[in-house]
Amino acid sequence: MQQFQDWSGALHARAMRPGVMGQLMNMPAQAREEHQACIRCHAPLAEQADSLVTAISRPNTKGTGLHEQGLVCAACHVRGHQRFGPARRDGSMPKPEDKLPHGGWQASAAFADSRFCASCHQFEADGYALNGKLLENTYEEWKASPYAVEGKQCQSCHMPDRRHLWRGIHDPEIVRSGVTIGVAPPRVEAGAVRAALTLRNTGTGHHFPTYVTPKVIIEIFQEDSAGRAVAGTQREYVIGREVALDLSREIADTRLAAGAQAVLDYTVPRRQRAANLVYRVRVEPDAFYTGLYRSLIADGAGKGEAMIRQALADSLASHFTLFEERRALGAAAKYSVPTNLSGGSLCR
Repeated sequence: MQQFQDWSGALHARAMRPGVMGQLMNMPAQAREEHQACIRCHAPLAEQADSLVTAISRPNTKGTGLHEQGLVCAACHVRGHQRFGPARRDGSMPKPEDKLPHGGWQASAAFADSRFCASCHQFEADGYALNGKLLENTYEEWKASPYAVEGKQCQSCHMPDRRHLWRGIHDPEIVRSGVTIGVAPPRVEAGAVRAALTLRNTGTGHHFPTYVTPKVIIEIFQEDSAGRAVAGTQREYVIGREVALDLSREIADTRLAAGAQAVLDYTVPRRQRAANLVYRVRVEPDAFYTGLYRSLIADGAGKGEAMIRQALADSLASHFTLFEERRALGAAAKYSVPTNLSGGSLCR
């Protein structure tokens, strides 16, 4: 079945990855309310809560617990032992006489509504906040974006053609589709290289990035003829919401609301061996977790240490380059500023 295959490769199926489990393993086995802080979204079934208690109580027990399957089908499609789902593509609904697996399902329009996603991707109005902003506020960000006015729901981008993929910041293709990147060619003038790189949030439908975990780095640097970065020439600007590892304070918030942009303005002396100017946009989807896992290991990660170390490796492996372009440096290079550079935040 296509839905199961899509789910199997999606992050929803891996919602109880080593980073979550490594932290849960150090909680008391019967601390069910404490567990819920994580698993109410990551593994929400009552049966999964029971399975987790067993796993913490007997960590060396072989076998796969239901909690390890993360956000399973029943979490979205079963309520009160009844099955729910969207109407068929043609708008029709199951009939009592239809011979369908599990006795069919009851059709609900909720499955095509962004509010369905908000239960896990939006904190309540009185939920945990830093600097007056909820830690997770994706649904409200969407409501304030043009997408809400246009009727484009979360599912429009994250579940295209009803596929159970839920692609987001970890997927280069969907990230690339949500932003517009512009390059101002270099100009060499009075011994200095001048250039600019801009990134605009043109299509994510919420802040870019929306949560505290990712970090997006836009950077420019000079490169020699052998393809090596020239020391001291790199300039960068970080897009993201940086918070303390203990979630006690917000350090910076440079995320881009829908339609907003960031501009990295580059003015750096040209180095003698510089041959090219490199423009690059890098994405670290799990940047916050990388710092958290390193901190946990340094302090002693307890029973979950092996899982935390695996989670750290996974977080580092998630990095990818979203955009990269090289322009040759030369005294005759022209400098033309793209029109979309106006009105942005200027960063040197």
